[in-house]
Amino acid sequence: MQARCRCHPTLVPGKARAMRVNHTYGRGGALAYLAAYDVHHAKVFGRTEPRTGIDPFMALVAQVMSQEPYASAKRVFWIVDNGSSHRGKKDADRLAATFPNSVLVHTPVHASWLNQVEIFFSVVQRKVVSPNDFTGLSQVRDRLRAFEDRYDATAQPFQWKFTASDLDELLASSTSTPSTTRKKPPSDWQLDQPPKDFRSRPLSRRCAVRCRGGRSGRRVPGRW
Repeated sequence: MQARCRCHPTLVPGKARAMRVNHTYGRGGALAYLAAYDVHHAKVFGRTEPRTGIDPFMALVAQVMSQEPYASAKRVFWIVDNGSSHRGKKDADRLAATFPNSVLVHTPVHASWLNQVEIFFSVVQRKVVSPNDFTGLSQVRDRLRAFEDRYDATAQPFQWKFTASDLDELLASSTSTPSTTRKKPPSDWQLDQPPKDFRSRPLSRRCAVRCRGGRSGRRVPGRW
């Protein structure tokens, strides 16, 4: 997440006028925003770090697991994508060794939309980051914390309608579709010769070369 300081102040919306944001900006640095989302209570646990990685992710887990009811829960499922910070069985074993009641569950590849925290990130993108006009990273952190407090006080859980049975049906339909095989060309079909009805003509003006005579009598490329 970048902090962009606009070269001219942003004009708030007015009568018959939309918000105006200057195109040019100065770079005020970047930070990583990590968040965990409780799907049952719509509670957000967020933190900012200089960069992503295993240590920042484990710090987020410790931030959540040190609080109730997660610390004494029988099992706490962590739904994550396949990012490098928490990828594979090694990271799942590391999490279980640090917090025995934690279970790491990976979404399928290219299916991070199954994680409801992505919906929360889209809300942050619309209500916090846009327009990206910050004087520095400290202002970005303050605005993120203020939004988390407001969100925890007012938000309700997402009305998630995609269930496990829907996922099973989707996977079953994708595997039951018969695979299409490409037909083999005839044995007398020659790859090095064009069909009989083929006409040699340029496919587009980019492919054609036009020539004209010069003073010296030689042919030089011309212009369209």
